[in-house]
Amino acid sequence: MTTVDLLLTNGHIFSSALHRFIETDVTVLDGKFYWLPAPGTFTGDAKKTIDLAGTYMIPGMVDSHMHIESSMTTPTRFGRAVAAHGTTTVIADAHEITNVAGLKGLQEFMAQPSDIDVFYAIPSSVPSTKPELETTGGIIGVAETKELLKDPRIICLGEAMNFKGITSEPDSLIRQLIAECRRERPTMPLEGHCPKYTGEDLAKFIYSGITSDHTQQTPASILEKVTNGMFVQLQKKSLTEENIAAVKDHQLFENVALVTDDVMADDLRHGHLNKIVQQAISLGLDPVDAIYMATYTPARHMGLWDRGSITPGRVADFIILRDLQAFDVVAVYKNGQLVKPAADQSPADPHAFSTDLRHSVQAKPITAADLQLRVPDDVSAVTANVIEIAAVGTFTKRVPVKLTVKDHLVQWQDAGLALLMIQERYGHGGHIAFGLVKGALSRPGAVGATWAHDHHNVMVMGTTIADMVAAQNELIAEQGGYVVAEGGQIVANAPLPIGGVVSDAPIPVLGKQIADVRQAMQNLGYHNTNEIMSFSTLSLLVSPAFKMSDKGLFDVKSQVKIPLFAE
Repeated sequence: MTTVDLLLTNGHIFSSALHRFIETDVTVLDGKFYWLPAPGTFTGDAKKTIDLAGTYMIPGMVDSHMHIESSMTTPTRFGRAVAAHGTTTVIADAHEITNVAGLKGLQEFMAQPSDIDVFYAIPSSVPSTKPELETTGGIIGVAETKELLKDPRIICLGEAMNFKGITSEPDSLIRQLIAECRRERPTMPLEGHCPKYTGEDLAKFIYSGITSDHTQQTPASILEKVTNGMFVQLQKKSLTEENIAAVKDHQLFENVALVTDDVMADDLRHGHLNKIVQQAISLGLDPVDAIYMATYTPARHMGLWDRGSITPGRVADFIILRDLQAFDVVAVYKNGQLVKPAADQSPADPHAFSTDLRHSVQAKPITAADLQLRVPDDVSAVTANVIEIAAVGTFTKRVPVKLTVKDHLVQWQDAGLALLMIQERYGHGGHIAFGLVKGALSRPGAVGATWAHDHHNVMVMGTTIADMVAAQNELIAEQGGYVVAEGGQIVANAPLPIGGVVSDAPIPVLGKQIADVRQAMQNLGYHNTNEIMSFSTLSLLVSPAFKMSDKGLFDVKSQVKIPLFAE
């Protein structure tokens, strides 16, 4: 008989094929599952035997749609943080670092080691729209896509966002990227981003070759997308009782996966995909179905035949649970080795990223004079096209607001609005675009970030000019970050010196910094289900419905530029 590395006995073992728990022993050899003998029948030698004592053993979780940079950290820090929570495989769409630094920046990011298996998507949205609408530090075109398709770590095309380019522009860059992927990897998944599209608009999106969507869902959208052949990935904001009921009622466990998409660094201190599973269970999803949708279903969707199942030859990634309903993780094994739960406090490697990536913010500090909102005409009032944010989610809308003008200066503060500025940061002139925001800050202060999806230019919003200047100056000085200013001083700061979007600080440190930023934003009256993501997506030109870049204000669906002041 074979000598195995591990023999696990007396546990309830999840069978992905049978979609239920079974009573069997499990053996592990050289980092892979070897054999599942009937209880007590294994007569070979085992270097180590683990008595599961009636606990539950499931495959390691597979997060099929996520962004490491959403946690503002490196693959190394990220892997150490999530492995202990049971996430053992991720498919990362690193389009944030790629928007900042192009193919070279992406390759630097991919070169970083990790305690988990990190597969990557080709960033299809660099830029998310096109250069005429937003300035980025890199572009992923056909040549770059061809290069990336040679890398075995690349297993899908990252979320395609450009609705107009996908559905009505035959020669658009995204259509070219889709065609190249179909030529070189005919069966490779093509990930999509199609919020609120339905009917023929949705059909056009799917017809292009896009295979999945992960945006905010409703029961109707889930059913329509699945019925039309699309794979749906449910992130936190899609987890509602109604959506879970739709999945259960229609038995969509093969067609729907649980994913994180974005996990802020402060939340990452407490959990990862396990938190999504816990929430889904609390909303009525059977634990067996939740496990299936976080392991086997996403692995198969991504063509990862070697994981998501406790069967011979598969990677021996597994989780031990004490209670299914609570989904409490007792232990995690990666490649048959126990994952240590200790928090990562190791010092950063100063040579992990290039000097270019650590000095990527090329904009100049501003002064108060740069933030005067003027109109050339001698008028007493103007009507502004204002971005109105919501208290829930990241969608915005355009609303008209009449504003007083005195000596050519728009009196936006009198209307209770916030001034929004986006400054080009990639060394192409440093031009500044202005917008106005309703429903944001209600008290004096400012918030600023270079973590501004997806172009990541310098973005500052404030109700006082002095605080906006302080926030912008700090972002330039520290080469990127997320800051809050009040009373002319920086009161919360999370430096992001790697490309202006990533920190190499330990997660406990970074998480505390982001938590402080979030609290400081709340103190200024910014209230949203995710204040940080709400602010950072004011610059996302593919997220409905009215957003802004360094080139100005845009209607998202039509991609038509909208003037700040109505004519």
